[in-house]
Amino acid sequence: MEKLTRRSSLTRLGAFVAAAAGGGAMLDRAPSGNAAIESGAVQCVLTPELTEGPYYIAGEKLRRDIRDGHPGTVLTLRLRVVNASTCAPIKGAAVDIWHADAAGNYSGFGAGASSRTFMRGIQKTDKNGLALFTTVYPGWYQGRAVHLHVKVHVGGSVVHTGQVFFPDAVTAAAYKAQPYARRGGPDMPNAQDSIFVNGGKRSMLAVTKNGTGYVASIALGVHK
Repeated sequence: MEKLTRRSSLTRLGAFVAAAAGGGAMLDRAPSGNAAIESGAVQCVLTPELTEGPYYIAGEKLRRDIRDGHPGTVLTLRLRVVNASTCAPIKGAAVDIWHADAAGNYSGFGAGASSRTFMRGIQKTDKNGLALFTTVYPGWYQGRAVHLHVKVHVGGSVVHTGQVFFPDAVTAAAYKAQPYARRGGPDMPNAQDSIFVNGGKRSMLAVTKNGTGYVASIALGVHK
């Protein structure tokens, strides 16, 4: 039997995290349950709770595309929900997201008050714990780093409320395109954001370029 060294353990952990975030088949092949955790082969981390913020609207639509015709660079979100104790994917969780549009507006509030739906939606996770959304790269507004909000519901109960963040360098590149360029970059980098400093490093999306758009992924470890 192969001896589990620190190096091999870290290698396996890295492979698991990559699969959990990116949605590959490796998640299905990775060890699961207490045995996997005890062996050190995989490790799940409870996603930090972060404030809901003032812009939540209950009862959002069950849908994948949440753009409502608003302009912006296409962003595909891959949000995987896993059990933080066992690393097992959670099927049928309701993942509820909302964020600002490219102009920095939230639907239902301020300049976005005429609509209550853009950049808002709910998706159910599949057997791999994956919920997919089509949206736009979020805009910024004064005093906050670029982010989006998420709630996870399991069995009718909220098991996670948080915010996820984008790497500053990716945001800088994304904002060179219109309609972002006419506003300029955000006035708040991640490291200075009052919410990010309370756990944002563990709520950072892995973002990759996809043609003219982006794909952003994260695994959300929750307690059922």
